[in-house]
Amino acid sequence: MLKLMKYLKKYAGMIAVIVVLLFIQASCDLSLPEYTSNIVNIGIQQSGIEDAAADTIRQETMDQIFLLMSKEDREVVEQYYTLEGELWTRQKTDKETRGQLSQILGKSMLMLEGMTQEIKTDKLPDGKMQIPQGTDPLKLLRAMPEEQREEMLAQTYETFDKMPESIITQSSIAFVKQEYEAQGIDMEEFQNHYLFKAGAVMLGYAIVIMAAAVMVTFLSCRVAAAVSRDLRKKVFEKVVSFSSAEFNQFSTASLITRSTNDIQQVQMMLMMMFRIVLYAPIMGIGGIIKVLNTNAKMTWVIALAVGMIMAVVLILFAVAMPRFKVLQKLIDRLNLVTREILQGIPVIRAFSTQKREKERFTDANNSLMKTNLFVNRCMTFMMPIMMFIMNGITVLIVWKGAYGIDDGSMQVGDLMAFIQYTMMIIMSFLMITMISIMLPRASVSADRITEILDTEPVLKDVPTSKDTDSKAAGVVQFRHVSFAYPGADENVLTDIDFTARPGETTAIIGSTGCGKSTLVNLIPRFYDVTEGEILVDGVNVKDLTLHDLHDKLGYVPQKGVLFSGTIRSNIMYGADDGTEEDMEKAAKIAQAYDFISEKIEQFDSPISQGGTNVSGGQKQRLSIARAIAKKPEIYIFDDSFSALDYKTDVVLRSALKKETDNATTIIVAQRISTILHADQIIVLDEGKIAGIGTHEELLKNCETYYQIASSQLSKEELNHEQ
Repeated sequence: MLKLMKYLKKYAGMIAVIVVLLFIQASCDLSLPEYTSNIVNIGIQQSGIEDAAADTIRQETMDQIFLLMSKEDREVVEQYYTLEGELWTRQKTDKETRGQLSQILGKSMLMLEGMTQEIKTDKLPDGKMQIPQGTDPLKLLRAMPEEQREEMLAQTYETFDKMPESIITQSSIAFVKQEYEAQGIDMEEFQNHYLFKAGAVMLGYAIVIMAAAVMVTFLSCRVAAAVSRDLRKKVFEKVVSFSSAEFNQFSTASLITRSTNDIQQVQMMLMMMFRIVLYAPIMGIGGIIKVLNTNAKMTWVIALAVGMIMAVVLILFAVAMPRFKVLQKLIDRLNLVTREILQGIPVIRAFSTQKREKERFTDANNSLMKTNLFVNRCMTFMMPIMMFIMNGITVLIVWKGAYGIDDGSMQVGDLMAFIQYTMMIIMSFLMITMISIMLPRASVSADRITEILDTEPVLKDVPTSKDTDSKAAGVVQFRHVSFAYPGADENVLTDIDFTARPGETTAIIGSTGCGKSTLVNLIPRFYDVTEGEILVDGVNVKDLTLHDLHDKLGYVPQKGVLFSGTIRSNIMYGADDGTEEDMEKAAKIAQAYDFISEKIEQFDSPISQGGTNVSGGQKQRLSIARAIAKKPEIYIFDDSFSALDYKTDVVLRSALKKETDNATTIIVAQRISTILHADQIIVLDEGKIAGIGTHEELLKNCETYYQIASSQLSKEELNHEQ
């Protein structure tokens, strides 16, 4: 998988934008629980009053508060509060300073609240000093020497330090609420203002989250699709450069699967990687930081949840991973079976083996289905287990948090925020878990793609061609050529040595399997020779670029191949600069003009995929016309006349002889009648040359040729030829 990451380099800018957007989205997501907590704690429970650092305090109240402060605390408060008429007004402060002011004022307000309530005891709040019942404690404090008052306050603060912070906060909030009411402030309106403000901020965050998520999805899909396009292009270019040896290594069905299904798996993985793999750690780490700031005493709950999730993931990996590795191979097998059945339908029907092929397809289909079901069951089990863990953790948090609320160490809003942050952290791990289930399959697909991209073709193309010999233009020369297929123990061809010259027809004949097609396939370098060399235009074919070499050849394979399009596009396939006259001339020489003329759209008549809407003979003639229209130096006909009737064969070869007077023609044939008038006939027997000469010479000098001729010609024809 990592090897494919290099294809992301060109999209680094878009990936950077995605990362920035993910951080923005995560920041907004992580802010929402805090606002939820504030709405509950501040907006509902505290009537919109954030803390003890009130915006305004009456002068009379502030004088009483100052009386219950140490000298240092009073200096701090006076630094940030300004007396404006009858009110002390707080200046704008940062969050840290406001927290300091709230702590100082909160303790004093709590003491003052206790003193101003109906006195039911003859003790001060610290429980240390006895005073007569009915005496005003504030007047008594004013009358005290400063040192004695400072000592008493210090003792009281020690008592407050042992109390839960939430009790001090709630008591001071109640005091501030009474102070605001005394100032004539409408507390209902004050509370609604806070709630609407907090709600508006949350709505703004939600809009930002939505916009960021949409942009991340758009950019992720764009990058993933672009990388998939690049991979398909690279795979296609690599496959096109493959020789027959590589095609034997990778089946056609496997190459199709790798170019489609495997690349699609990688595309899906990339999409998920940008949207989830990058986002989940940001959310997880951010959630942990927020939780530590909320209530560090319950972080063990998160550790427990993460541990349980990881245990589930490891078990699923151990069970499901082996099946992922065989899944793609099963898809290959299904594609192979399907392709063979569809291509061989006529043969299947002719031999009445539909039932057998149906069973073969069913077997491949069921194997894939069972593996997919197993993988899907693993996913099915995973989600309920994860939801059970999440719900169980929620119950555990509420249970433990209830004790905290009861003893005053936690507020309801903090508990809600803790639950939300915990769910964010668990969901982050859950998202990573889901990706980890997809990752093995994508990794297998990536390895299969990389296997193609890393395969070095046996045929090495040179950067530039060597200069050809103008005197040897069109000459094809085999110099003691031997060839064995990759991995084979024996040669298919041994010591092949002959020369084919322009203006001449060189025919190759022999029994089935003697290596005729293999011999001509060595000229365009479908394979490379094992020993010896092949020269075209006086240069070894290995020293010519494949483009330059193929540009000199007009090749007609044994099995006619047509491409979807029109008759025109197929004939002019190798002659982009050809004229209408060239096309018609090629069709006439190939004896295809008559059946083309009978069609309504003539040369613009459609050709279906594989040429299934034309007969075998018509397909062969169009293939021959395609080679003629190219006007090459060298014609190679690999048993290309076998699908033609005798009359068409004779007329076509006669017309072809006139067209190829200045070209080299090499014909592989099974029928003696096709090569009777060849200038040079090469007879192959078990991969070796059994004879070279004209038809008449070979009948006299080559026993192998005579046996072939006697099997096809009558005694009268043989005697006549001799």
